[in-house]
Amino acid sequence: MDRTNIEKIAQSAEDKVLLAKLWDKINAGIRKNIPASTCFLSAREQEMAKYLFGCPEGLHFFGGYGGAERKMLIFLPDYLEEAAFFEEDSPCACLRATFYQGDSPSHRDFLGALMGAGIGRETVGDICVGTGTCDFFVTAEIAPYLLQNFASAGRTKLHLERIPLTEASIPVPETKEIKDTLASLRLDSVISSGFRVGRSLAAQYVTTGKAAIDGLPCEKPDKPVPEGAKISVRGLGKIQLQKVNGKTRKDRISVVIHRYV
Repeated sequence: MDRTNIEKIAQSAEDKVLLAKLWDKINAGIRKNIPASTCFLSAREQEMAKYLFGCPEGLHFFGGYGGAERKMLIFLPDYLEEAAFFEEDSPCACLRATFYQGDSPSHRDFLGALMGAGIGRETVGDICVGTGTCDFFVTAEIAPYLLQNFASAGRTKLHLERIPLTEASIPVPETKEIKDTLASLRLDSVISSGFRVGRSLAAQYVTTGKAAIDGLPCEKPDKPVPEGAKISVRGLGKIQLQKVNGKTRKDRISVVIHRYV
């Protein structure tokens, strides 16, 4: 662990500020051997944090449930177990908003309403919208404020309550399965297959900064995509390279891609 690495890792002034805050919080916890946690981090920010801190004992990424995209970086002293993440004094809280099932507020509606309530994006984790309910994750510090002040998402009236993390309802995303064969696992090739667009157009999406692999921006069309990776393309949506089956008789690679709908 070396604080001077912030200068090497950061790609902008905002990155430097964020990494400095992460360092101060986590390093203080490590020095005092007490629990410490950060705000919620995007996939890119999580990768920067990994480079900054390395893999010291007691550091964990946690977003409220397995498979969370936005996660907090948490230091747990050796006298605590990971079960502490789910206890009442967890730094992560889950709030459940219930509403009239005839309404259908979207993820965008909830996120916009939360930002409109005057809180920072970094205090909000994943937002899981279901039928008549929405479970979303926030820092424990901001939960009391939202319970008092978050009453609607757009025109939809909400009833809000805090629930145990273990009771969170995580909807299974709907996907369309695509079976195809590719010449290679290049990013532009996978995008072309998953979104049914031409290879040259897929490459343009990449080179113009609209694509990301597992949340990390990528501008290289020839970047190899590993099995299981999720690819998001601004303007097209999200896909996952679900499975790589091996070579066909024509020496092409058989793949299964899931496109989120």
